[in-house]
Amino acid sequence: MEIYMKYDYLIVGAGLFGAVFAREMTDLGRKCLVIDKRDHIAGNIYTEEIDGIHVHRYGAHIFHTSDKKIWEYVNQFTEFNQYINSPVAVYGDELYNLPFNMNTFSRMWGIRTPAQAKEIIERQIREAGIAEPANLEEQAISLVGTDVYEKLIKGYTQKQWGRKCTELPAFIIKRLPLRFTYDNNYFNDRYQGIPIDGYTRMVERMLEGIEVRLDTDYFRVRHEIEADTTVYTGPIDEYFDYSLGHLQYRSLRFETEKMECENYQGNAVVNYTAADVPYTRIIEHKHFTFGKQPVTVITREYSSEWKPGDEPYYPVNDSRNTELYRKYQELAGQEQGLIFGGRLGQYQYFDMDKVIASALSCVQSQNK
Repeated sequence: MEIYMKYDYLIVGAGLFGAVFAREMTDLGRKCLVIDKRDHIAGNIYTEEIDGIHVHRYGAHIFHTSDKKIWEYVNQFTEFNQYINSPVAVYGDELYNLPFNMNTFSRMWGIRTPAQAKEIIERQIREAGIAEPANLEEQAISLVGTDVYEKLIKGYTQKQWGRKCTELPAFIIKRLPLRFTYDNNYFNDRYQGIPIDGYTRMVERMLEGIEVRLDTDYFRVRHEIEADTTVYTGPIDEYFDYSLGHLQYRSLRFETEKMECENYQGNAVVNYTAADVPYTRIIEHKHFTFGKQPVTVITREYSSEWKPGDEPYYPVNDSRNTELYRKYQELAGQEQGLIFGGRLGQYQYFDMDKVIASALSCVQSQNK
C-alpha cells in the first residue's frame, strides 16, 4: 500500500473550521493536508456563480459578529459589503418585518407607539394564563402573546421541526426578542456583511499554498495518509461508525431556479410562516450583494426529517442526543492525535464567527 508523505495535520473537511485551522498551522510552519469528500471547498458556505450572481448553495449565510478580533481576522481574506439582514415574513396575504419590532406590530394591529404594542402583548399573555409552559406553544405564547405566535411562529416552527408545537419541548425557545423600535436589522452585532466576491473565494484565500484534495473520502484513504494529528470536522458518530447509535439532525432540501426577471421578491430573505406553504423561506441571492443583473436566482428552502445518508444540518440538542454525544466524546478522549471540530464534529450549531473562534482556540491549544 502506498504511503504518501507524512503530514503534521490531516484536516478532514475544507469548510470554515478546517480552512482556518489549516491556514494558521501552515503559517506556523506545520505541514497540512486538507481533504474533502465534496467536489468543492468552503463546506456549507460554498457559493457558486450563476450569471454573475453568487448563489449560496446550502442556504443563506450572513456573516455577523460583535468580536472585533474575529472581524479583523476574516477581513484578511475578503472585503465585505454593507449588507444588513432584514428578512420579511409572509403569512397568507399579510407581510411583516422581522425581527419582531414596531414595524411588525404596527402592521399587525394598526398601532403606532411602543406603549400600545406592549399593552396588547401583555394583555394577550395575561389572558392566556400560562404559569408553567408545558410545551413550545405555551412557552411562545407566554413570551409574545397569541397573535405573534399564531402568525409568525407556529407554522414556521412546525415546518422546521416536522411536528406540532404542542409536541415540542418548551426549552427549545428560551427567549423571543421583542423590539419596541422601528429597526429591521435582524442581528444586534456590530459587524455584518457578505463577501463581495463570495464565500468560496474567501476560503480559497485561506487555503492558498496548502495541499487540498477534493472528492476524497476520509474513510477510503485514512490508512494511506500518514499524519501526526487528524482534525475531523465530519459527524463525530460517523467517525466511530455509529457504534453507539446515530445522533439526530434536521436536514434541508433546496430547490434553486433561475428566473427571467430582474427582481423576483425585492428582498434577499422572505420567510413563509403559514403551515400550508411547504417551504420555510425563499432566498433571492442577488440581493445579498445588491446585484443589478437582468436575471435572478431564487432558492426555495424546505426543512426535512434527517435520516442516515442525508446531509446533516441542525443538531437536535435534546437530552437524548446530548447524552449520546457525551458518550462519543468519551470515546474521542481515548484516541491519540485526534481533534474534533466544527458543527458536526462538536455536535453544536455555530454561527460563522463562532466557528472561526473555535478553530483559532484549537490552534492555540495545540501550540501551548
